[in-house]
Amino acid sequence: MQRLFRVAAFATVLLAAGCSSVNPYYDASKSHHRPQGFANNYAPNPAYQRPVSTNTGFFAGWAGRIRNWTSDGAERAPLAAVPKVEPDLGWLQQNRSETALTWIGHATFLLQTGNGVNILTDPVFDERASPVSFAGPKRLQAPGVALDDLPHIDAVLISHSHYDHLSLDSLRALYRQKGGAPMFYAPLGIDLWLARHVTDGDRSRIVRLDWWDKASYRGLELQLLPVQHWSSRTPWDRNESLWGAWAVTRPGFAFFFSGDLGYSRDIQDIAARFPDGFDLAAIGIGAYQPVWYRNSHVSPDEAVRIHRELRVRRSVGMHWGTFPMGQERIDQAPRDLAIARQAQGVADDAFGVLAIGETLRLGPRAPAASGAP
Repeated sequence: MQRLFRVAAFATVLLAAGCSSVNPYYDASKSHHRPQGFANNYAPNPAYQRPVSTNTGFFAGWAGRIRNWTSDGAERAPLAAVPKVEPDLGWLQQNRSETALTWIGHATFLLQTGNGVNILTDPVFDERASPVSFAGPKRLQAPGVALDDLPHIDAVLISHSHYDHLSLDSLRALYRQKGGAPMFYAPLGIDLWLARHVTDGDRSRIVRLDWWDKASYRGLELQLLPVQHWSSRTPWDRNESLWGAWAVTRPGFAFFFSGDLGYSRDIQDIAARFPDGFDLAAIGIGAYQPVWYRNSHVSPDEAVRIHRELRVRRSVGMHWGTFPMGQERIDQAPRDLAIARQAQGVADDAFGVLAIGETLRLGPRAPAASGAP
């Protein structure tokens, strides 16, 4: 009975939040724009289509998600504890010269860029990836670095609007951080949500980007990249805001953050624009079962393929071990990643996973080549 009440209450929240709107950024010259939102560049992989027998309609589909989110998740329990280490908070808070990546959990990373800039990706510190506190995917591991223990955050990169990537409470806390609010870099449409819900109408700290748009910040270039996914925070706002991956570059260093993505020709498009590849990448490896999830997420095998096609020198797997989003075991992705590495001839140290709270240190900033800006 209690679970039924929670399902009903959760559905009520979604119903109350629902609304439809016209895309204020609609540009008919852009193929991924629609009058009421956005679309992917490429058709989904037909091999990953949801079977007709399970495609039970809009409301039944959401009911299925709610049942899944309110289950105890025993079938997805890890076979071993998800690795976690104590972060070196003193070093993280003082670091200004070394390039480093710290996994806080799921898709949340602290990227320290080697030139004194601290960036957070998709900051989610909540107990649930959900609009309510009593239902939805529950956090299984505490954040590797608590919000209050972070160094001052200069910039936040947001990939899309799903609750495991866009947290109202986390963003509000960052906006109020000691030392001043960070800059928020967001896909089209999410800027409006930020202004409405986080910054009380102040747009001076928000930068909106379309696919391939660039922004400059303290010697860095931040670029929103097209990937195959979708957006929604209620059953009524599907694809009203844009989604994307991110590239963070400076002379001598390039970082790729995948956000959520399904494997598509967008990867070849990105590779063509970054012929020198990436020094470091954070690529999703979780929530790939059942198979039809893979039009929105990638399997470890596809993640290794992305690593290879983008010519990444070192990749870190994310989107696993924190929230039960897929139907595979919480710790299955790293095991499947090891199999995929071997099958594709990728060295173990070229694509691995971090423990929650662990920092990958890449050393001091490389000096710019002669004549470089």
